[in-house]
Amino acid sequence: MKRILPQLLLFLLCLLAASCSVKYQFTGTSINYDLIKTIQIDKVVNRAPYGWAPMEAMFNNQLQDQYANQTRLQLVKRGGDLHIAGEITAYDQFNKAISADGFSSQVQLRMTVNIRFENSRTRESWEKQFSATTQYDSSQQLTAVQETLVTEMVKDLCDQIFNATVADW
Repeated sequence: MKRILPQLLLFLLCLLAASCSVKYQFTGTSINYDLIKTIQIDKVVNRAPYGWAPMEAMFNNQLQDQYANQTRLQLVKRGGDLHIAGEITAYDQFNKAISADGFSSQVQLRMTVNIRFENSRTRESWEKQFSATTQYDSSQQLTAVQETLVTEMVKDLCDQIFNATVADW
């Protein structure tokens, strides 16, 4: 009996472990791929009064890459089940913090995009503005840190747009 009890417990434990299974599935999207198969992403143009020339291309590339890498949607030139269009409307910098000597110690950089979204299958459509900010030390020249800061803001903006359009959050 003493010998059978540990074997019985081990058998029951294995049986319990085999009968219970937990399945985690995390795709990050709420897309019904039976219904929605394509996405059209129009070129988002820079209409900001001030700007940095490469940011338009950086934004467009990141936005397309995000949908290509995180969904199974096919990117099409026109007639997509989902349609994203918009423009960069602002690229501003302003003083964020003042030091004891009265001069700026931190500068904040902000990028804003206006996005129009349409889901032709569900008839959902909206227009929203998305903004991203970052800051840098005022002892640095913007030209020295601009590429890193714009890359960071573009990533943040594309995440916001992705979440608003297809993510299940």
